[in-house]
Amino acid sequence: MHTVAVVALPGIIAFDLATPVEVFGQVRLASGHAGYRVLVCGTDPVVSAGALRIATDHGLEVLAAADTIVVPGCYDVTDPSPPAVLAALRDAFARGTRIASICTGAFTLAATGLLDGRRATTHWRAADLFRATFPAVHLDPDVLYVDEGQVLTSAGASAGLDLCLHMVQRDHGAAVAADAARVAVAPLHRSGGQAQFIPRNQRGRLAPQTAIAERTELDDVLAWIEREAHREVVLADIAAHAAVSARTLNRRFQTETGQTPMQWLTGVRVRHAQQLLETTSHGVERIGREVGFASPANFREQFRRLAGVSPQNYRNTFRERIAG
Repeated sequence: MHTVAVVALPGIIAFDLATPVEVFGQVRLASGHAGYRVLVCGTDPVVSAGALRIATDHGLEVLAAADTIVVPGCYDVTDPSPPAVLAALRDAFARGTRIASICTGAFTLAATGLLDGRRATTHWRAADLFRATFPAVHLDPDVLYVDEGQVLTSAGASAGLDLCLHMVQRDHGAAVAADAARVAVAPLHRSGGQAQFIPRNQRGRLAPQTAIAERTELDDVLAWIEREAHREVVLADIAAHAAVSARTLNRRFQTETGQTPMQWLTGVRVRHAQQLLETTSHGVERIGREVGFASPANFREQFRRLAGVSPQNYRNTFRERIAG
């Protein structure tokens, strides 16, 4: 059986710890057998978790036999992670163990050096500190989670649920993952990313908590893309509407969204496709045309890249969830 070891560090966020314990612990295969064995381990027999105290049943020795290790976030990311934990994570990675972090658990994972040169994410409020502390990591604070194969990271709070369900789907397929999502009363795939929860003036650089989101130069052009995405749109069309050069437009998009204008356009089209897949019985090829993709092959490729599943699997999962 696939063993998941969840590392409980001092000062752990209880929500981040409970998420993998509950998601993996509730998975049932078609045979009715449990999909995972879940263990909670740590360097201390009892750790603080805000207003709670959590007992750990195992020491770090269980990491040697784990198939997956999950590192939840901690409240104080400036506290150094225990050296024994960092060493155990490096050893596990060398053995081929899959390692995932939830929320600010990315700080612990990054401290091992295993994220250097890789793309990763963490809670958006910790993004600036993470960048300053780990400049060798390619941080993407806008997404819900990042799958780099053997190493995965997620954003804060409920994004850990998204990541755990994603790993269940990787391990056991869409049907088992959809059932796990029903048990968690959560969607198997959420459209959009962490960016939708970040006040506009805090993208890329955190502003004071009391700051009021202000109008930006891209608001009009983003609304225009939303309206015109179903048409044949090229970069020159977007630049013309914005009344700037393509170079200036690219620079503004990168600064505010972390994407190019055409990447943003593709994301809008995929989101529109998801809505149609959920609410209509139109064929997949028709939906691809209606939202603006020039060819069915490109539609399927871009949809799978952004949503993680094919358009048909997305539709099937949605219908299963409604039926359940």
